[in-house]
Amino acid sequence: RPHFLEARTYQRTRYRPGELVQFDVWQPAREVPVGWGQTRPGLVVVGLAPWSRAGAGALVFSRQAPDLCFGMARCLAALGGLPERLVWDREGALCSGAGRPTDAYAAFCGQLPVGWVFCRPRDAEAKGAVERLQQYMESSFEPGRRFANEADFQDQLDGWFRERANARLHRVIQAVPAERLAEERERMRPLPEPLPDSDRRFVVRVPPQPYVRVDSNDYSLDPRLAGRRVEVTVTQRAIRAVALDTGEPCASHRRVFARHLTLTDPAHQAELERLRGQRRREPEVELRPLARYDRLIPA
Repeated sequence: RPHFLEARTYQRTRYRPGELVQFDVWQPAREVPVGWGQTRPGLVVVGLAPWSRAGAGALVFSRQAPDLCFGMARCLAALGGLPERLVWDREGALCSGAGRPTDAYAAFCGQLPVGWVFCRPRDAEAKGAVERLQQYMESSFEPGRRFANEADFQDQLDGWFRERANARLHRVIQAVPAERLAEERERMRPLPEPLPDSDRRFVVRVPPQPYVRVDSNDYSLDPRLAGRRVEVTVTQRAIRAVALDTGEPCASHRRVFARHLTLTDPAHQAELERLRGQRRREPEVELRPLARYDRLIPA
């Protein structure tokens, strides 16, 4: 009831070059094909430099901190510079409450290094520039498009930002974002080389059935390392594992975003069959002539 609500006022926001990059997560209306006849809801980490209005996006499939950090790093690489601060709403994987960052997000910002800003709860207007970019993506990027897989989605998204979103005459700033971004990069700091590592890592012991589960899929491990501890590294493109004691490679798979699959390396399968064949080898039995039994058994 407007009569009983406190009136709210807004100030006009002005941005300085290289001051901020605003981030948010946008979910396309249609699911993304991921192979094996499956589709999966995708998420796009959207980054926008509000002074130049230049944007970038990265496709991920979860709101976990490693995926969000990967998306931020990819957007910053596309923008080509490091701002003073990153702006987020209170995303659960990044904000632990009361405006404090989680350990993963604090480590990510510390490696860049860059500051952070968390918007107040229910205050989407505080990052209204990136919110308007998401509305533009819903009306301009998504309609009428088809995607073969997640890589095709990312390629088309990069092309749309390069040829459409960042190349148009922006109505608010009355300038082309790509041209303003070239000017803004002079005020931004260079990105570190390499960018912060956002890969997921964990240690497991190779079980008797040598597979490791990542995101509902089972990936084969080298059966010769059964019983030994290996470190598994999960990137956006690959699943790798190495033995902790010797550094010996244990697995290298292309990451698959389809669900409930079993992915076996042909070399691992061949080794499993060899080991199984050794265990099933029948013992050699002496073939004795029947005359020997005749001598033992009296007539």
